Amino acid sequence: MKKIVAGLLSLALIGGSLTVAAVAAETKPAAENETPHYPLKEPREQHWTFAGPFGSYDKAQLQRGLKVYTEVCSACHSMKLVAYRTLEDLGYSEAQVKAFAANYEVQDGPNPQGEMFTRKALPSDHFNSPFPNDEAAAASNNGAVPPDMSLLAKAREVERGFPQFIFDIFTQYQEGGPDYIYSLLTGYEEPPAGFKVPQNSHYNPYFDAAATFAMPKPLSDGQVTYDDGAPQTVDQYARDVSAFLMWTSEPHLEDRKHLGFMVMVFLLIFSVLIYLTKRSVYAKAGAH
Repeated sequence: MKKIVAGLLSLALIGGSLTVAAVAAETKPAAENETPHYPLKEPREQHWTFAGPFGSYDKAQLQRGLKVYTEVCSACHSMKLVAYRTLEDLGYSEAQVKAFAANYEVQDGPNPQGEMFTRKALPSDHFNSPFPNDEAAAASNNGAVPPDMSLLAKAREVERGFPQFIFDIFTQYQEGGPDYIYSLLTGYEEPPAGFKVPQNSHYNPYFDAAATFAMPKPLSDGQVTYDDGAPQTVDQYARDVSAFLMWTSEPHLEDRKHLGFMVMVFLLIFSVLIYLTKRSVYAKAGAH
């Protein structure tokens, strides 16, 4: 018995030592030649209407986010996987979507003479790219190609460490993408003392690949005019466009959650029926 207790105490001491060592390693300043872990700051968790098992999109917010995208983001970023007709899901009528699409021109063809031509966009067309190719995009943005925003909210989810990823299983946290986009858009700040920012780069500790990147701060207060009385601030712009990009990444989120809930209800009822059937069968078997 004494040997067992001694063994357990030894294991406890070893575990405690490893925990202390791990904490010390996390808090130890990085060496000069050590590659830091990015992002330097974890994205800030926000409260979203579409979060949780019963969350849903706020259509007014999505419409504001579309406005921020078209007036600011679309100057550099494409959204090639999103068709204009899907904007009806934001609460726009078919006529409004048709008029919105007509503001843009797309290349079509060839015509009977074998030539390409431009025409006004139709609801069936996808959002235009601001540049004809990646080379032109890089030339206009200090050598960096702005990413397509169609699936950005899904592609930019930052890995969450222990114990957050354990809790996420139970809280159904799936908003890492919009949290990251919001934090990035509102996270521009002055670099720490002694930090040298490369030419044509901008410091942002929320960027997931480095401490700096080519995109300058895109938003400023009063930049986009809202018609519904919402605050015209950087915080609100970032929040709205992040929600909009979540919708472009997962337009069927509400249907998925509704279907998931119905499946869970079905499985619950089915389990109860199976249990009652089992009791009935075994009761009859015991009677014989």
